[in-house]
Amino acid sequence: MSNHAKTTPRRRKKWVVAATAIGVVAAAAGAYAYWTAGGTGSGSATTGTTTPVTVVQTTDLDDLAPGVLPQTLSGEFNNPNDASVYVGTVTISSITVTKSGTAVAGDCDADDYTLGGTAVVNDEIEAGDGVGAWTGLTIEFNNKVTSQDQCKGATVAIAYAVS
Repeated sequence: MSNHAKTTPRRRKKWVVAATAIGVVAAAAGAYAYWTAGGTGSGSATTGTTTPVTVVQTTDLDDLAPGVLPQTLSGEFNNPNDASVYVGTVTISSITVTKSGTAVAGDCDADDYTLGGTAVVNDEIEAGDGVGAWTGLTIEFNNKVTSQDQCKGATVAIAYAVS
């Protein structure tokens, strides 16, 4: 064997070790070759709102008269929102009485009627028209000891409230 053959593997080993060391150092330097920085930022979100539901009376009442028992009112809802809304109760907030043009002279107003009850719903009302249901409110024409002809043919407009 020649002297050259004995030293070549050693030299190769040294070069491999040196090249590996240089590669590791270069990789380590490359791994840290970036800037670091702190920072802050901000953003926002908005909570949606709802549009009130509309109470729709589905009961037709045309037989209110002295001595007739209270009539039950019932109905449904129109919910214009994109999602369901919760309805606890429906109540009558007010009534407006419009006399008939053919009625006799005299007053006919809200005092001639008795309102009663609360419609307990306690439910989610889905989005859309004609959804959900309520019942339990009543209206009665008061039976007075005097003539009530001034209320014949009167129209009673009922305003509802939802809570």
